[in-house]
Amino acid sequence: MKKYLQLIFVLLMTFVVAQNKRDNTFVKENFIKKEVYITMRDGVKLFTSIYTPKDISKNKKFPILMQRTCYSIGPYGETEFPNSLGPNQYLMKDRYIFVYQDVRGRFMSEGTFTNMTPQVERKSKKDVDESTDTYDTIDWLIKNVENNNKKVGQYGTSYPGFYTAAGILANHPALVASSPQAPISDFWNDDFLHNGRFMLGYFRTFPVFGVQKTKAEKEGWYMDSFVKPTSEDGLKFYRDMGTLKEGYDKYYKDNFFMTEIMNHPNYDEFWQKRSLLPHLKNVDHAVMTVGGWYDSEDLFGPLNIYKTIEKTSPKAKNTIVMGPFAHGGWSREMGKQFHNQIYFGDSIATYYQKNLETKFFDHYLKGATKKDAGIPEAVMYDTGNKEWREFAQYPPKDVKKVSFYLSNEKMNYEASNGFTEYYSDPAKPVLSSENLKDFNGFTPRNYMSEDQRFAVGRPDVVTFTTDVLTEDMTFGGELMAKLNIASTSTDADFAVKLIDVYPEDFVPKEKKDGVIYGNYHQMVRSEIMPARFRNSREKPEALVPNQKTAVDFRLQDVMHTFKKGHKIQIQISSTWFPLFTVNPQKFIPNVNMATKEDYTKAFIKIFGDSSVEVDVLK
Repeated sequence: MKKYLQLIFVLLMTFVVAQNKRDNTFVKENFIKKEVYITMRDGVKLFTSIYTPKDISKNKKFPILMQRTCYSIGPYGETEFPNSLGPNQYLMKDRYIFVYQDVRGRFMSEGTFTNMTPQVERKSKKDVDESTDTYDTIDWLIKNVENNNKKVGQYGTSYPGFYTAAGILANHPALVASSPQAPISDFWNDDFLHNGRFMLGYFRTFPVFGVQKTKAEKEGWYMDSFVKPTSEDGLKFYRDMGTLKEGYDKYYKDNFFMTEIMNHPNYDEFWQKRSLLPHLKNVDHAVMTVGGWYDSEDLFGPLNIYKTIEKTSPKAKNTIVMGPFAHGGWSREMGKQFHNQIYFGDSIATYYQKNLETKFFDHYLKGATKKDAGIPEAVMYDTGNKEWREFAQYPPKDVKKVSFYLSNEKMNYEASNGFTEYYSDPAKPVLSSENLKDFNGFTPRNYMSEDQRFAVGRPDVVTFTTDVLTEDMTFGGELMAKLNIASTSTDADFAVKLIDVYPEDFVPKEKKDGVIYGNYHQMVRSEIMPARFRNSREKPEALVPNQKTAVDFRLQDVMHTFKKGHKIQIQISSTWFPLFTVNPQKFIPNVNMATKEDYTKAFIKIFGDSSVEVDVLK
């Protein structure tokens, strides 16, 4: 058990910090470390580590580059140094004043932790949120760290990406550059929930986010709360666990975050006030939002933070970068860049770090802040052509909306009057992956590009495929599923997968041993939608049995060229387990509390006027 908990902690620190390993002698030899408590406006003190270049002076001033995190700023102690500083090695060697801070209620800081701290209306000093804490921290640093150049940048990946995005709203005059990376923007669509459906693949993460500490901590006080694997077959654990309610009752009754999720099945005030997007207005400094096309955790966040700032903040220098990465993968160089079994190229993270991230911070923190850095508005990796593409706006200007209708196992340009029917049994769900070991992981990742051949031909999965493409076709932008359905039951989920079907004789440039790439069904994008939220996230509605009903929802964006000789495929099912909890297919007020007695078998129709609407680059 101890070894397992140690492994979990290592994995957590790896996917959050995600830094290249380097010998820490450089940091120790070139920086002085100071630890301080910075007092916020309401009196709460936040623990902060400051790393100052040794060669700083009145004649050689440096900017401040800051990260605020709930994941520990260790190692603690002014004589203890980390392996690296900053988001990449190039910025570390360029010399900045690097600042790290434990947010409220975490590790060495005071206060009480809450997930996705709501933005508040400020009527008194007691009205605080992450933007006020960011402002107070920056203000203290500018006034108390000697020989800083009065310019501050901030960055962070994953939850620290949320703190960066919320920190944008600090509106401190010294804050000139922010880079939220894989940021959470709205928990209804990031991490734990997708369109409100609970992501069961995250079940093991809850000790990190739902256990309060009682004193200052230098280690993870929640470590003993982790759920231990029962075997190498991770699927067995979830099958044995049963429903979400049974898992909650057995493992997490005392976990405050899981309790909040269980008690708030709809998009009520609890979730609404945790959405950052409505608050991102009048941003007036440089923002570079970064994400990965295969980020199973936070794909909604970067896309929608960028789009929101683009709509609301014309004065912002707004940039988005999306690469062929899993969660945080751009912060470490892998050499040959694979996601799961798919190869995308060499030294892709290095390209990002040197040509985009370092250029962004160097320009705005050390150069002409009010001038443009010369970075394109949108730098997007085409995951089919396997190359970077640059756009003056995003979604790109030169796209046309194309609808593929779903009928007779084909993707067509015209609707039909027929329907395709499948059978769905919550007690025998469609698996989300063939890799049983992956179900033991801390968070799921590989499924985002996994071969989907295992689902073809099942009676509870319907498949629609184009003819072999006679020319390349690039999907570059937004995707919308417009389903017209009917079910014999009163509730249903709809999992839609966009798939690139390779030619039967396909041989990749680089490959993993033992993988059959001919006829590979690579998942490009996927999403799940509970029909109960088809008209309102706040007020769910039951399906009327056997009545034709529209269920429209957005999949996350893509930038993918389907090559000549390939085929495009859509798969639809109503279960996707154990990635997501099973919909009982019987409408109940709180679906999180469903029992196996609620499970209802159903026949479900997808009518021939259903479609997937895509942005196709001209």
